[in-house]
Amino acid sequence: MVDHPIYWNPVIETLPRQKLRALQLKKFKRIFAWTYDHSRFHRALYDQAGVRPEDIRTFEDIRAVPKVEKSMMRDIQRKDPFPYGDALCVPLEEVTEFRQTSGTTGQPVYQPDTWQDWEWWAECWACILWAQGYRPSDRVFLPFGYNIFVAFWAGHYAAEKIGCEVVPGGVLDTKARILKMQELRATAMMATPTYVLGMADTARKMGIDPAALSIRRITCAGEPGAGIPSTKKRMQDAWGAKVFDHAGATEIGAWSFECAEQPFGMHVNEGMFLVEIEDIETGEIIEEPGRRGKMVITAFDRQAQPCVRFDSKDVIEWDSEPCRCGRTFRLIKGGVVGRADDITKVKGVLLAPSAIEEVVRSIEGLGDEYEVIVDKVGDSDRISLKVELLPEARGNRKAVEAALVDQLRLKTNLRYDLEFNDYGQLPRYEVKAKRFKDLRKDH
Repeated sequence: MVDHPIYWNPVIETLPRQKLRALQLKKFKRIFAWTYDHSRFHRALYDQAGVRPEDIRTFEDIRAVPKVEKSMMRDIQRKDPFPYGDALCVPLEEVTEFRQTSGTTGQPVYQPDTWQDWEWWAECWACILWAQGYRPSDRVFLPFGYNIFVAFWAGHYAAEKIGCEVVPGGVLDTKARILKMQELRATAMMATPTYVLGMADTARKMGIDPAALSIRRITCAGEPGAGIPSTKKRMQDAWGAKVFDHAGATEIGAWSFECAEQPFGMHVNEGMFLVEIEDIETGEIIEEPGRRGKMVITAFDRQAQPCVRFDSKDVIEWDSEPCRCGRTFRLIKGGVVGRADDITKVKGVLLAPSAIEEVVRSIEGLGDEYEVIVDKVGDSDRISLKVELLPEARGNRKAVEAALVDQLRLKTNLRYDLEFNDYGQLPRYEVKAKRFKDLRKDH
């Protein structure tokens, strides 16, 4: 048995905070100057705000740099140099990778990467996988459809980079993927929480106990589920494996990870990114722990289409404690709570959809799937929740309902119109689920 080091990059991952912050400032200055000099879109934005590279001397100066939103990127793309437009910072012939966002909140954004950028993606992911215990002895199964979305593409290359054996399961259906994992004794996989639970359900219907397979670690991304205790517990119980959270984005990169200590939160990869938390209402930068805000993020080393002070809309908060793993990277408590776009007022109460997920999946007798619909009856908000009752809980429905009502009131301070469905009646999803629907904007 080879004795591997704990950290993928021990120098950066354990750098004293003062030196780490100095490195971040230096790298921000570099990427800001690069972006100012090479992106017509960004230069116009910065000139309008009166901010130039020589103005950036401190972290406070960074706050004067204008933020970029996804809608701004949509407006400048599908133009020359086609299809990326004025944010492209390299000659078109240097672009080697094309990806695009999922388009779940509008027109997709195209993301070009050079080969250097793609190596950077893989390095970010190598840090993630190593921190979660992946080692060269692992056989990693990737049960996702290889497509134009970034999905787990970089995770694939990072697994190869750290020496794992990678099995791509892209064109297989769910049953075939399970059988292939069983046949090859795969030890790890990466998927969305929705699909991890869906695969477990399919395996059981095939007469296979997913916990009896050899999967020992699972990396999740794409949804908040792996950071929600009840959802994480369901996944870990189903597979008999450790489940790790990760957050990233096509326009940003792989910026955060849960380590093997599972500290109920994720590290920000602060050697590669600068994360700022901004108060949603006032715009104030939040430095202290315990206050939620939306994330504004900079990727230090991505050059083809830079990510400088990107308004991600992800809602996070700093943790007050360092992690036991010894990394000096700060933790965000509980991972990504949701998106600022999704947090809405219902009957005057601020509601994060992840709070409903936490409740539903903490109730014994309910299935994994649910659906939330917010609409209006006259001038009043109405919130409906559809759930599935497991077959073995049919005789105990009243107790299940009572527990659900009680926990929803406690965790969300709202009353719901409940609809119980037979198991298997609600929609199933393979990638990102769409369980929360706010119909009020249609009124």
